[in-house]
Amino acid sequence: MPTLTVKLAPLPSELVQRHLAEALTAVTADTLGKRAEVTAVVFEPVPASQWWIGGAPLRQASAMLEIRITAGTNTVEQKARFIEAADAVLQRHLAPHAALAEASYIVVHELPATDWGYDGLTQRARQLTRVPSL
Repeated sequence: MPTLTVKLAPLPSELVQRHLAEALTAVTADTLGKRAEVTAVVFEPVPASQWWIGGAPLRQASAMLEIRITAGTNTVEQKARFIEAADAVLQRHLAPHAALAEASYIVVHELPATDWGYDGLTQRARQLTRVPSL
């Protein structure tokens, strides 16, 4: 049940947003093993006039992607693969004919299973109800 928040400047078209959401959902499933049907992607536009890099106004497309996952459910290697793959997706969709700003970041937040959930249950409650594999 990961949630991905993507802050963008400039905000791309709805079509680009749809393709980006689909690609980020696929990367999340492929690299982190998360279920696509409960993966949420939220776009937050940031006016270019409010995005500065190195003390200078934004000169090219930029993004900050933050993903929230349950702590302890992914390895260091999986998270590294996610960051690499998500960066490629951002580049391909947001700056296909140019470079995305180097200071475009991807942050993985790991939250305790007791501190978040969906459909009225914490992730910890879900862990406790799972039948162990034999």
